[in-house]
Amino acid sequence: MTADAVGGVWSHALTLARGLTARGAAVRLLVPGPPPDAARMADAAGLDVVPVSLDLEWRDKAGLFPDHAARLLRRAATDFAPDVVHVNGYREAAAGFAAPVLIGAHSCVRTWWRACRGGNPPADWGAYDAGVVAGLRRARVLVAPSRAFLAAFRDAWGALPETAVIPNGAASPAFSVPPPKRPVVLAAGRLWDEAKGIALLEAVAPDLPWPVRLAGDGGEGTGTVRLGRLAHGDLLDEMAGAAIFAAPARYEPFGLAVLEAAAKGCALVLSDIPGFRELWDGAARFVPPDDADGLRRGLRDVIAGDAERERLQRAALVRAGRYDAGRMAQSYLDLYRCLVAQHPREAAA
Repeated sequence: MTADAVGGVWSHALTLARGLTARGAAVRLLVPGPPPDAARMADAAGLDVVPVSLDLEWRDKAGLFPDHAARLLRRAATDFAPDVVHVNGYREAAAGFAAPVLIGAHSCVRTWWRACRGGNPPADWGAYDAGVVAGLRRARVLVAPSRAFLAAFRDAWGALPETAVIPNGAASPAFSVPPPKRPVVLAAGRLWDEAKGIALLEAVAPDLPWPVRLAGDGGEGTGTVRLGRLAHGDLLDEMAGAAIFAAPARYEPFGLAVLEAAAKGCALVLSDIPGFRELWDGAARFVPPDDADGLRRGLRDVIAGDAERERLQRAALVRAGRYDAGRMAQSYLDLYRCLVAQHPREAAA
């Protein structure tokens, strides 16, 4: 399995790898891009992790995937002899693996651009596009974490291999009722990413009676408590204490942080975008995306309404149980078995 250590895919891959290992599978994680730091390696303790010197396609505007990069990935997999290769990028699928390839589609530049800036990326992203298309042509199946993102991805890229939807998973809630909470609003993610809508939250923070705490790297702002990038366990502790978790994103294919916050009993205040509505309808307060007044009003209502806030906390906790890490791992394992049965190992390209 490939997984970068920059965003939420890292947590997803570690959770999935552990779930697969618990079910008898052997998993090797190939990590392109910046190597995992000490905190991320600590999170991956006990797993087979192999850093790979290869740029991430979404940070490589040229989108180049030279032959030596493909050879590098193949060599990293050769002595492991996998039955299935699960890539969490796109051009990696075109490396010429002997085993059938599954793509985990968690995001892409084209769907991000459409949601955040309107239209497709400019022409100088053409090489990136070519890398995505090449990967899609070599993959046997593409898995999306929500029906909404699969629809957006299909609309953006056209013809796809076989597809499936497997929601991301997190540890099941450890309690049946929310634990005691502090009067704070928490948000988490890449603060520099305009898709997350953090600037909107910062704009309304001074008008709220509760402090807003932001966990994540990058970005600058005032009026909020900046926590920086937290180790995963520390972030979960923040979630366990926060009464409200806000995600005013304009683009979010799944939102793993939202799920983790729900499993910790946070009331959810989310932007009303298709993916969030699919996953959390009936278990969150929805506010219009890119609407400061709507976000301010929604947060104030949940802060002021004790009964409604407690109802949302309970509803989020119950809904989080639907997206269990064990269920996710079993779904992937069943899909891998189908791939192995239908597409045995081939001669490497």
